[in-house]
Amino acid sequence: MDTLIAGQIVTYQGDPFDIPAEEAVQVQSDGAILVRDGKVAAIGERDQMRSRHPDATFHDHGRALVVPGFVDAHAHYPQTAIIASWGKRLIDWLNTYTFPEEAKFGDPAYAEAIANTYLDLLLASGTTTVTSFCTIHPVSVDALFEAAERRGMRIVAGKTCMDRDTTPENLRDTAQSAYDDSKALINRWHGKGRATYAITPRFSPTSTPEQLDALGRLWAENPTCLMQTHLSEQTDEIEWVKSLYPTARDYLDTYEQFGLVREGALFGHAIHLEPREISRLRESDCSLIHCPTSNTFIGSGLFDMAARKSEALRVGLATDTGGGSSFSMLRTMAAAYEVGQLSGAALHPAQLLWLATRGSAHAMHMDDKIGTIEVGMEADLTVINLASTPAIAQRANRAESVWEEVFPTIMMGDDRAIDATYVMGARVGA
Repeated sequence: MDTLIAGQIVTYQGDPFDIPAEEAVQVQSDGAILVRDGKVAAIGERDQMRSRHPDATFHDHGRALVVPGFVDAHAHYPQTAIIASWGKRLIDWLNTYTFPEEAKFGDPAYAEAIANTYLDLLLASGTTTVTSFCTIHPVSVDALFEAAERRGMRIVAGKTCMDRDTTPENLRDTAQSAYDDSKALINRWHGKGRATYAITPRFSPTSTPEQLDALGRLWAENPTCLMQTHLSEQTDEIEWVKSLYPTARDYLDTYEQFGLVREGALFGHAIHLEPREISRLRESDCSLIHCPTSNTFIGSGLFDMAARKSEALRVGLATDTGGGSSFSMLRTMAAAYEVGQLSGAALHPAQLLWLATRGSAHAMHMDDKIGTIEVGMEADLTVINLASTPAIAQRANRAESVWEEVFPTIMMGDDRAIDATYVMGARVGA
């Protein structure tokens, strides 16, 4: 059955970092989207669309903003239960909170419970697609893919691979088991429905050269997969990498020498980059994933969004939960704005919204499927109430433009601002 979804419809005409933001991101104030077979079939004026499609199921969201479903390009679903854990830098935080929690994911029932909780939290926050690390346990990957399949969500995930003695013994695999387990999971899940597999070395300090080499070979054998890892998150981490890979030119080279730097590589954080790394990332068409709430929460540093975009790099936006402090991409956009201010660049609300949708989809090489509202795209949609709390409403009431009305929700909004979430045109939750 056809469905009409009405509200203020956001569409993209270009990259707001390349052309004026208000030209690139446009708002149709009284629009409607026709959804047929899970995809956008038409966009038009509300009354005209109702007249043309009188038998369609009609969802009228009034003046709420209808945007592409949020796309979270880097997260750790096994860290759901330890989000907002106090007071540690990255390496201490991993040892104190993350690794003990991840050890529990060998239990299929526990992995299933957390996967279900996590995806429900995402949908309640308007996020319809996520790229997530799992744990070393294949059952943790199965649990997330199965939970996403039940909800019809587009999902990217992979088994985290760690074989170095810098990690607890109960969270280590081997170069061979990482290859074998990942290959089996690729065969089981990659390209099934809306699932994409990401080959997933956690980061070079937790993998031996032998394991990185094995994963590079696996990626060469399965080139349509993505590859996700971490890069240059903290300065002390970079020094650690230098001690473990003394012959590498820089942090990026610890991946590059094993075939893990090319199109389809997603590098989380990537804050403290050397000029050679920036040049190589651009030449290789790699993607950088900005995790602002995590970078401030763990004290990692300030990602220079304006510089990286001016260098024509693919850049996505992400919560990095549980290193990040929120499941909400609205809160993540607010943090990106604040980090931009500290870096000397005030990001326009249209740029922030683009980063959380089409920008992340572009970073994940999925912008032909998700991240924008246009005919033929998958109908993942998020409906945002621009007056969800009294504090936001009183500020929005004074707005003299649509972007002045949107900005208070970006800065102060959370899951209460999400009026509805649609996955392939079907409304989920309440």
